[in-house]
Amino acid sequence: QVQLVESGGGLVQAGGSLRLSCAASGRTFSSYAMGWFRQAPGKEREFVAAISRSIGYTYYADSVKGRFTISRDNAKNTVYLQMNSLKAEDTAVYYCAAAERMTDSGAYYSGSQYHYWGQGTQVTVSS
Repeated sequence: QVQLVESGGGLVQAGGSLRLSCAASGRTFSSYAMGWFRQAPGKEREFVAAISRSIGYTYYADSVKGRFTISRDNAKNTVYLQMNSLKAEDTAVYYCAAAERMTDSGAYYSGSQYHYWGQGTQVTVSS
């Protein structure tokens, strides 16, 4: 099992930047694919970004492509989400998630493929 703890959320003006971190427990962090999802009030949870476990292939939602960057540091058991050029519509609770395996590249985009979730961190972008 793995436990996930997000940090780095907060209040930022539109156009600003934030970096989210997700610290994972356990010694097998490098064997998990990692993802970021978000949920805005009154909306369903949506995929934001993901990174594969070994080579580090990355996947992004169209809405954040070019603005957000996901990365991982396996030595620190941490995955990051660098968010630039933030918009009011990026306001949401952001969740980190881990998956033991992915069947194909399409699986990265589906929350049902992830086995472990963090508690979330609030990101609020003021316009």
